Amino acid sequence: MTNYATFRQRLDDVLRTLDVKQVSDFLIAEKQWQPGQPTDPAYAMWMMIAGSQTLRDLHGQARQWLVAHGHEEEANAVLNRGKGSSQGKKKPQKGQTKS
Repeated sequence: MTNYATFRQRLDDVLRTLDVKQVSDFLIAEKQWQPGQPTDPAYAMWMMIAGSQTLRDLHGQARQWLVAHGHEEEANAVLNRGKGSSQGKKKPQKGQTKS
């Protein structure tokens, strides 16, 4: 677990640079990516930022980039999870009548 926590901290530090090349180089060096993969490293970087709870201060920028590049659905899926919004959700059924 400590190895993952150390890796995650280092990844978040690199993500905070907002430099796709640095993120890509880091993940290739860590054997998480291979050269040329993923095909859209900028999208991958912004999705990782959106999914990181420790990078919440960058979530607005992530949403803006993702929406501007045609990934609004993905941004909503990642950034809205756990927000407890009742919009679009069914209301709990109260006191159903018995027949």
